[in-house]
Amino acid sequence: MANLWRLWKILFIFTRYRLDSLVPVEQLPLSLRIALWLAPWRLNPVPGKLSRGARLRLALEALGPIFVKFGQILSTRPDLVPDDIVAELRRLQDDVPPFDSDTAIALIEDQLGQKIEQLFSEFSAKPLASASIAQVHAARLPQDSEHGDQEVVVKVVRPGIEHTIERDLQLLEFMARLLVKYSAEGRRLKPLEVVEDYRHTIYGELNLQIEASNATQLKRNFADSELLYMPEVYWEYCRNKVMVSERIYGIPVADVGQLQAQNTNMKLLAERGVEIFFTQVFRDSFFHADMHPGNIFVARHNPQQPQYIAIDCGIVGSLTEEDQHYLAMNLLAFFNQDYHQVAQLHIDSGWVPPSTKVHEFAAAIRSVCEPIFDKPLAEISFGQVLIQLFSTARRFNMEVQPQLVLLQKTLLNIEGLGRQLYPQLDLWSTAKPYLEGWMRDRFGPKAAYKELKRQLPGWIEKAPQIPGLVHGALSRLNHMDENQQALHNELLQLRETLHQQRNQKRHQTLGTLTLVSGLFSWWQAFTLGIPEVAGLAIAASGIIWLLLKA
Repeated sequence: MANLWRLWKILFIFTRYRLDSLVPVEQLPLSLRIALWLAPWRLNPVPGKLSRGARLRLALEALGPIFVKFGQILSTRPDLVPDDIVAELRRLQDDVPPFDSDTAIALIEDQLGQKIEQLFSEFSAKPLASASIAQVHAARLPQDSEHGDQEVVVKVVRPGIEHTIERDLQLLEFMARLLVKYSAEGRRLKPLEVVEDYRHTIYGELNLQIEASNATQLKRNFADSELLYMPEVYWEYCRNKVMVSERIYGIPVADVGQLQAQNTNMKLLAERGVEIFFTQVFRDSFFHADMHPGNIFVARHNPQQPQYIAIDCGIVGSLTEEDQHYLAMNLLAFFNQDYHQVAQLHIDSGWVPPSTKVHEFAAAIRSVCEPIFDKPLAEISFGQVLIQLFSTARRFNMEVQPQLVLLQKTLLNIEGLGRQLYPQLDLWSTAKPYLEGWMRDRFGPKAAYKELKRQLPGWIEKAPQIPGLVHGALSRLNHMDENQQALHNELLQLRETLHQQRNQKRHQTLGTLTLVSGLFSWWQAFTLGIPEVAGLAIAASGIIWLLLKA
């Protein structure tokens, strides 16, 4: 009933803002076009004072944080979404209506156990920014605190947001189960695993201590880096629903006009964005997975050597060593236009069935990817390429890899940022040298030496135990041989028993058939009044046969 009520609310908001007017009706099947034309909500007028982008934005805000996140992703894709809609959806990044400041202050005091005047020498009741999950307030730490007169931002989770998110997640899970139950294509896409992965991700955003630990780890990974700066986290002021961190002053990455006004090196800025992404994914296996423009800034100092500033680390992703390896090999093969290798790697990694014909799969990938090479980013839409690749993969029963969903989302965000900053960015020449260097570092002599140094202390520590371990292993191997021999003998005995039972059943069947045929022959002669000695003899022989074999 809760799912049905939520579906009803979604339909109500859909019709209230007349989002059906955004649907490309001419591309739908005739039956759906007729259904839309006859739908009762068409009696409601389209809100004339609101643009289509504003109607979509208001609808997503009304539907809650999961839908707002969807709108944030769309706001970075001007190649897929018209410009007027993108302009409105960008307001979802940090311009969601805030909740009451008194509620925020009460929550901060409850979490930190002190009055707001004791915690901060200054506190702004008006939020600096408000997003789908939380909002932030400007503040200043007291002069006599451990960090001195430091400007900070205080992040507070929206009250009651857990209930809204859980309700929407239950609805998504309900729809995923329907897909799995009634659609073979739905089962291939693994919707239940994707929803469960998203559940884990979004609940990580609700716990600000997890976000604080993510930010601390990213800051450690990029310590003293010219590429990325992470604000300091003040752990003594962090709880599940409250987080306090250093306030930064930078230019929003989407504000291209202000970046150009200070003569920022836009080409280097775009290239450094790509380098940060690949460094996080391959060097650290720990990447910021919510890199929409509202969370990314550019430092104002030294615009010719621009440095990124990242905030809001509630969503991070990581890959296993196996996924890292296969992903890097796939990308290198892709950059080298070796589509046979791409197809073979997909089979080796288990992403497509082992029965897939490599040459056919390689030809299909080539037909999608070949046209995009030697083009600047302005002329390439990875969104369209991904859609075509998914359509191609569907023909070869490729299953969705839930562990790669966050990575794909981050790639789309990176593309959106690159398109805004420097459309002529040559993604291939930027990424390929980095990947080649990473592969050399990981599998070359230096990597082997580094791994040897890492393992050597443990080997030295266990060296005195090696003779005993070898003796124990040999003893176990000897016992294993004895056990295997005993098992072999038992199997031979079992096979002989089964053979005897089969022979016995064969003889029983033959004796029974002999008895039955003899009795039938005697009964047939008896009914005709003909003395039948042969039949009785046959029946008697059958009885004797059965008795002997028994």
